[in-house]
Amino acid sequence: MSSARVVITGLGSISPVGNTSVEMWESLCAGKCGIDKITAFDPSGFSCKIAGEVDEFKVQKYLPKSERKAVKMMSRDIKLSVVAADEALRSSGLVTKGIDAENINVEPSRMAINFGAGLISCDLEELAPAVAASVSEGKFDVRKWGKEGVELVTPLWLLKYLPNMLACHVGIIHDIEGPSNTITCAEAAAQLAIGEASQIIARGDADVALAGGAEAKVNPLIMIRQCLLGRATSENNAEPESACRPYDADAKGAVFGEGAGVVVLENLEKATERGAKIYAEVAGIGQSNSINSAYEHLEADGKGVQIAIEKALADAEIVAADLDLIIPHGTGIAADDLAESRGIEAALGGAVSDVAVWPTKSMLSNTGAACGAIDVVAAVFAITEGKIPAAKNCDKKAEGCNLNIVTEEIKKEIRYVLCCSYTYGGQTAAIVLKRFED
Repeated sequence: MSSARVVITGLGSISPVGNTSVEMWESLCAGKCGIDKITAFDPSGFSCKIAGEVDEFKVQKYLPKSERKAVKMMSRDIKLSVVAADEALRSSGLVTKGIDAENINVEPSRMAINFGAGLISCDLEELAPAVAASVSEGKFDVRKWGKEGVELVTPLWLLKYLPNMLACHVGIIHDIEGPSNTITCAEAAAQLAIGEASQIIARGDADVALAGGAEAKVNPLIMIRQCLLGRATSENNAEPESACRPYDADAKGAVFGEGAGVVVLENLEKATERGAKIYAEVAGIGQSNSINSAYEHLEADGKGVQIAIEKALADAEIVAADLDLIIPHGTGIAADDLAESRGIEAALGGAVSDVAVWPTKSMLSNTGAACGAIDVVAAVFAITEGKIPAAKNCDKKAEGCNLNIVTEEIKKEIRYVLCCSYTYGGQTAAIVLKRFED
């Protein structure tokens, strides 16, 4: 069976540097940093007091009136995915039930949705009264919880925090009736979701797909875990803009944030038939699993990253020297950045000194299950605009890092871009995007 070519016809994002994909791209080109002191909660007792927060938005604006009652069952993660999905669909020219029920131009049964989601943490305000009612002599009493505490939790509470609810809400809003899946592989989730959605279209099980990911990590439960594990930086609270330093000799840890990224994937033949604007083509995908026994860090040789990149290059039928740009994972955690750089170098070989590398988390923060999709959106802009923005906060490369970090803006024709990501569970993902050529 021949495989259909898969192209990107829509882009959507909401991030710490812009509530649309265009705003995000313009901010990245200007070197704007979205990291600042946490305002979502009081971070006084936390070692890390900074994060990448999204500007205020009203999710109701992105919903038809018939669906606005569902907002009360939406966690922050769900709301972010709704916003990014709306922009992606509108930019594609596709009209769904959620955009204009009278002028639908897509067949719901031929539309798929694949989203990456993280560990959605609850709002403490919702659980605090129930937990307080379950305390006996200063300690949490599970028996009292079962008898009294749980009665103070709304019956539909859990529906806000199931990871599949991102795709569920977006699917209901836009009447998506084709294949659906949710991937919960932390920071690699979005790129894995985009890869799987591409395969769904390539094999003919759908003509179009919404794919990406969202996560809100600016939550006290998530942040305290990152602080306790030593992943979050604790030394740069007074200088948020210079805090996250991927691949830099002065890197002191990661900064976490929130966001969402969504792309519209489409069968090339169908996209051409309807006269869609084609932003880029999905040329190759790769993935692997290579867990380190010390799960807090990527394995020192970056073997999993290497395998995923090699698979993506082979799938795209190109060699490393064909790449014009790499958007790596790059968190600002020194040991992990060095390990990833080794994996990239092993995959690229001698080409590592020539291929431009543009890390984005110094400006966007680590947005968890959203970060891979946000990077894909940024990669598409790089291709269409013929521009690679300068990296931020990489003033002196860490010893042992041989990547060609972009320190000044580059304007050039970009044909192939590689995006890659990894998790502490060992999953890795890589996607090769190609400038569309008919």
